[in-house]
Amino acid sequence: MTELGYASVVLDVDSTLSGVEGIDWLAARRDGGLGAKVASLTERAMRGEIPLSAVYGERLKLVNPSRDDVAALADMYQSMLAPGAAQAVRQLHDAGRRVVVVSGGIREAILPLAASLGIADGEVHAVALTFTPEGRYASHDEASPLTTSDGKRTVVEKLALPKRVLAVGDGATDLAMKTAVDMFAAFTGFVNRAAVVAEADVAIDSFDQIVELALA
Repeated sequence: MTELGYASVVLDVDSTLSGVEGIDWLAARRDGGLGAKVASLTERAMRGEIPLSAVYGERLKLVNPSRDDVAALADMYQSMLAPGAAQAVRQLHDAGRRVVVVSGGIREAILPLAASLGIADGEVHAVALTFTPEGRYASHDEASPLTTSDGKRTVVEKLALPKRVLAVGDGATDLAMKTAVDMFAAFTGFVNRAAVVAEADVAIDSFDQIVELALA
């Protein structure tokens, strides 16, 4: 690897690896305007207007996702995979790069997507849920740093990834990783958040560009 390349690539999931905002998608399956309410909370957090910790648990309580709901979300994540993502991850792995997923999304819904891309469970960092024996929502991992606005930075720092590190994401919670990595790329392939793009090292809209950056 030349000094211009990156040994590790950190990928967000919602609106980056897949064109879905997971909790918003689950909320939209409910009646009574819940989808719009939850989506508004999510967007405000992703723009950095309110702390993620202020809305994370509230959104899940409102949605109350069952185990079956989460399985449906897992299928949706895969059906909305970003164009070129599978090939990009394969190229990165073939070139010896480490690819990790760091997401504030639901771990149980993300694991099948990661597995389909050849990313091991241990390389997936997201928020775990617990369910009752009947499959109803019980709780989420409240101790996870990924339920907070700067939690992704905390996770990346603890991973001590091989240098240099490229992080890719679309929201304010992804931008928080900037101080823990060598480059932060704002991904605009699904949504363009001006405040995030303005603070990013670079803006990209395709997974081909991720490969170009990582393998430079």
